[in-house]
Amino acid sequence: MRRGLVHVLAWLLATGAAVTLSWWGVHTVMAGTAYDPPRALPVLAADAKARDVKAASKGPSASASPSRRRSASAAPSPSRTPVAHSPSPGATAPSSRRASGRVKAYDTDGGRAVFELGPSSATLVSATPGAGWSMQLWKTETWIRVEFGRGADRVSVFCTWHDGPPRVEVGTY
Repeated sequence: MRRGLVHVLAWLLATGAAVTLSWWGVHTVMAGTAYDPPRALPVLAADAKARDVKAASKGPSASASPSRRRSASAAPSPSRTPVAHSPSPGATAPSSRRASGRVKAYDTDGGRAVFELGPSSATLVSATPGAGWSMQLWKTETWIRVEFGRGADRVSVFCTWHDGPPRVEVGTY
């Protein structure tokens, strides 16, 4: 009886080790694939611009603080928003307003950037890194830069409109 118990215990240990090793191997291979839930990046610039347009159409209000008025006229410093995860390639953020210009998408090796190009300005509609890529975003009143990165590889989508209508340049470095 004791010999049978030793055999069963040895079989259980070997089976448990094999299952654990198999699970670890499959989990490592499947991490970061289409089986992970998609994670979309929110693009808050469209919502903020829509609120600013509504507020401007109503005129200045007495409740607006002086710092709010001053910050609207001063040029903002570039904001840097690093993103550590890679959402699914088809994810986009919905726009809460109607497009006033033409919407154009720029597909790169690192991901996809979609801009609304107006006659004298542009807004970012969505930016989605490709699988395995991360994304950083910089914005000012006269340009928007979306950079996709993976290791040492960088792909930059740069939209400027400071001296004329918006133009977009895509660069790899």
